[in-house]
Amino acid sequence: MAVSFIILIVGFVLLVKGADFFVDGAAAVAQKLSVPGFIIGMTVVAMGTSAPECAVSITASLRGSNGMAISNVIGSNVFNLLVVCGVCALFAPLAISKKTLKKEFPFSILAAVVLLAVGMIGMLVGHVDGVLLLGIFVVFLVWMVMSARKAMQSGEQIESEEIKELSNLKCFLYIAIGLVAIVAGGQMVVNSAEIIALGFGMSETLVGLTICSIGTSLPELVTSVVASKKNQAGMALGNVIGSNIFNILLVAGIASAISPIAVTRNNLIDLVFLIAISGYIMLLVWKKQELRRGGGVSMLVLYAAYMVYICVRDGMIIA
Repeated sequence: MAVSFIILIVGFVLLVKGADFFVDGAAAVAQKLSVPGFIIGMTVVAMGTSAPECAVSITASLRGSNGMAISNVIGSNVFNLLVVCGVCALFAPLAISKKTLKKEFPFSILAAVVLLAVGMIGMLVGHVDGVLLLGIFVVFLVWMVMSARKAMQSGEQIESEEIKELSNLKCFLYIAIGLVAIVAGGQMVVNSAEIIALGFGMSETLVGLTICSIGTSLPELVTSVVASKKNQAGMALGNVIGSNIFNILLVAGIASAISPIAVTRNNLIDLVFLIAISGYIMLLVWKKQELRRGGGVSMLVLYAAYMVYICVRDGMIIA
């Protein structure tokens, strides 16, 4: 069991560092092709932040570990919203733009509703459903880029990514090393998580909602907390919303398009919880367009209660 935990940690490290290498290499290639920095940030970099979740969910789906595949996506989104944003709000208020509040935030809720709807039909997210999610993702991506171009043309400030300048050989090496690390890390995480689950009598769904989802989201938490301490995390909530959209549409879409994912009643309950907390946070920030300390504390309490609930539900805690 101890070896499995070590492999799990090494797997998470490979996932995170692999994503970093892949993003740097792909972004440098895009820059060489004269792609604007803000578009690189919305596509290559944004997808790179979802690479760990993508690797774990796809690997789990290919191995038939359907409970882990979908619960990893749901658990990561819940952790991002309640813990990443909640902890950051303890250090400094998190601002959210009016545009994000009126467009991306409702869209993130819609994406979760779509996943809930397709999951309820036949209790399966199948090949066609996966293609549908990916189709919506492409539409979302085009919409984001067009909105950014329009804003730039109207004179608004658009945040652009700082991209490393790499030689052609380094670009190839970064992308290759990144992909190998992501694939290997995903295999290690899923394999070790399954052994740990069996050892502790945990279900795949509980492992996905806890170990896998928290592990793949820790980099976002650490980065956001450091930025908050430096009063530089004003856009953290907006970034989390974008990441959650990517997780549902891209990660769940690819995983189910490759191999159909069975959906359980508990998965549906977790999706309803995700939709509910998204609506709750939207209400918290709607008036003043920022998330304050009180709201952050309530979100952390909600996450703690949710963790207790899913452990009791899985029989890990005897009520």
